[in-house]
Amino acid sequence: MLRLLPITALMMVATEVLAMIPTEPIEIGHEPQYFVDDWLVDNRWASRSTENVVRAFHQPVKHPDNPLIAGTGGYVQVLRDPATGLFRMWFQTHADVSDETGQVPRIPLYAVAYAESDDGLHWDLPDLGLYDWPGEERNIVWRGHDGRRASSPHIIDVPEEARRGYRYVMSYTGIGGLHLVGSQDGVHWDPDSVMRIAHFHSDTHNTIMWDERREEFMLFCRAKERYADGEEMRDRGRPRRVAGLRSEELWTDWLADQHPSMLIIPDELDLQRGMNFFYGMPVMRHAGIYWGFLWPFRMNTDIMTELAFSRDGVNFERLPTRPMLIELGEEGSWDDGMVFGAAGWVEVGDEWWLYYSGHDGPHRSRDRTAGIGLTTIRTGGFVSLRGPDGGGVVVTRQILWPGGDLVINADASGGEIEIRVSDPHREPVSGYDYADCTPFSGDSVAHGVTWGERSLAALTGRVIRLEIALRKADLYTVRAAR
Repeated sequence: MLRLLPITALMMVATEVLAMIPTEPIEIGHEPQYFVDDWLVDNRWASRSTENVVRAFHQPVKHPDNPLIAGTGGYVQVLRDPATGLFRMWFQTHADVSDETGQVPRIPLYAVAYAESDDGLHWDLPDLGLYDWPGEERNIVWRGHDGRRASSPHIIDVPEEARRGYRYVMSYTGIGGLHLVGSQDGVHWDPDSVMRIAHFHSDTHNTIMWDERREEFMLFCRAKERYADGEEMRDRGRPRRVAGLRSEELWTDWLADQHPSMLIIPDELDLQRGMNFFYGMPVMRHAGIYWGFLWPFRMNTDIMTELAFSRDGVNFERLPTRPMLIELGEEGSWDDGMVFGAAGWVEVGDEWWLYYSGHDGPHRSRDRTAGIGLTTIRTGGFVSLRGPDGGGVVVTRQILWPGGDLVINADASGGEIEIRVSDPHREPVSGYDYADCTPFSGDSVAHGVTWGERSLAALTGRVIRLEIALRKADLYTVRAAR
């Protein structure tokens, strides 16, 4: 059964979990609480009137060995097998074949290619020999239901009851629209399982995800069933925006009784920098946040990757200064034309690894070479609350403490962090004032905060606020340890 939710209804979603302003006390559970927005923040200020506690953006660092895979690569996704630790990669590849005259390469073919790695850096492109291919690639694992097009692959995190007996379910764009296909090993895909779920040609990365809170699937795509680029822009419109659909079922016709609702449209700041289009937006849901890897597009040249985020999957925000998550490489480098960030990251030790595909030429060029690269950042490290030199304070909304110690992800190596626990009226809880707190002046993704011999585990079930004093320090997350 499909649930019809027009954009006006979606904008009015206001449950306790998903409202834009949360109902207090907030039940945070044991997930990390991010400061990419002020969801958890009641107030923040600095000791000096000329300063403030601000949100600071931290850009991932490109790996020095990039490109990890050279000469091939399109939209990319990397997962790590939880049992073996093996890194597994699926990516789009393509080749042009000649038309019937045998002279001009005009017929594009798209396929899904596969690679794997023990360390995430050195990749093996196995000689599988499953499909014939015009190029030299022997690691093709799927050419689509008709052998001509399987582009924009995405492995979906599917609940067991929606897998139809398969371990892996992949969406891809094929002839006729968006399709699903199943596999037991991620390499051999079952042609008998193929199903078209949306009869439009959303020729970009399309993300399908399961929202366990709403118990429905979400699709992020283009609204190409009613907008399409062409010569008559006044009539046909512009499809390069980000739209969304919802469905209670995965293996069904998503367009049977609904249309994609537009979610993000380029604005004045995009126009100022000449990137007045969005090529797509892969999305990952983590810790109650939809993390969007938005692809701003300068027609018909550059494509970069920017961070977007949402608490409800409908109302997406972007940082005020619009910094790029992944920028183009220097002129003449392998990724100086386009960079397409993947949907999410792989956690490796204390870091998040974000893979991306890059191209050494602009979008309009047919004479460009692709590759796959890696950027890294500390775990949870996209955005922090930064305390100024003179010090500042962050006060949270009311929190129902679920139990366990308070753990912070923070860098106070150049300053200090102290935390007071107060009641809903900001009266300090006895034994948990600033003077009782053991100051933190280190750098850790998981530092346990104590107040002498006390921890927050003793306040399980209490409604509290955290009052966090930051001096020359970055606070990335807070969470309750399990």
